Amino acid sequence: MITVRELLGGFASLPIQGQAVIAHGSYKSLGEVLGGPKAMIDALVNSCGSLIMPTFTYQTMVTPLVGPPNNALDYAAEEARRKRNALGTLDAVPFQRDTPADEEMGVLAETLRLHSSAKRSLHPILSFAGVNADFALERQTIYDPLAPIGALAEKNGWVVLIGVDHSVNTSIHYAEKLTGRKQFIRWALVRNRIIQCPGFPGDSSGFNEIAQHLGNDVQTVTIGKARIQAIQLKDLIDRVKLLIKANPRALLCQRTECARCNEVRKDRNGVGN
Repeated sequence: MITVRELLGGFASLPIQGQAVIAHGSYKSLGEVLGGPKAMIDALVNSCGSLIMPTFTYQTMVTPLVGPPNNALDYAAEEARRKRNALGTLDAVPFQRDTPADEEMGVLAETLRLHSSAKRSLHPILSFAGVNADFALERQTIYDPLAPIGALAEKNGWVVLIGVDHSVNTSIHYAEKLTGRKQFIRWALVRNRIIQCPGFPGDSSGFNEIAQHLGNDVQTVTIGKARIQAIQLKDLIDRVKLLIKANPRALLCQRTECARCNEVRKDRNGVGN
């Protein structure tokens, strides 16, 4: 059973004390924690100066019958997949401030969203929740959904991976955008209307390629059964930019059916305008 003292001690061994942090985590990777996910989030909040986590809501997404080309969508197939229900309404839930984070985000992200001191940005697909992180959350716009990560980087912030790998590291998407890599358009249901959401990132399945290029930039500690990694955002972003400059197809997945990676490959060999 992992205690709060062990959690705090583990985080204290990383260079994140009082720092701005974006975290991704698998609660199950830790093993049994005394106090559950709330104890884990409380320990992380108390260790950081500012903390954000993605609280994305893919359940708000809808796909139109027609849309822009080269957008990594088969509009007819997507519309068929998201069939209208018996009431004739779209198979999606409208985004609201209290819409739960998608299950794919994990219980830790949802626990942070529910934290008594947390605030949440209002992007209808790519929202973030945070504590003491208004400066980052307020930077997000519908046109620049990953701007909170840039705000953290400007404050020499860190990304922390709790028992997960780089395939969930949203900060790599931010670095991709800085290189000019192609972004996409998606749509979300908000109350009784649908809004267009540009700046939707590509696929992250190939992101573990970055690990071999980080070297001593990664600080690690083991808490319970989980390996915790901390990487300064500026270092991560710089490494990604150098890697894509050297190889425009770097970090793309190898799945032949991946529409987003295939579109990136067609877009001037992996780098956009």
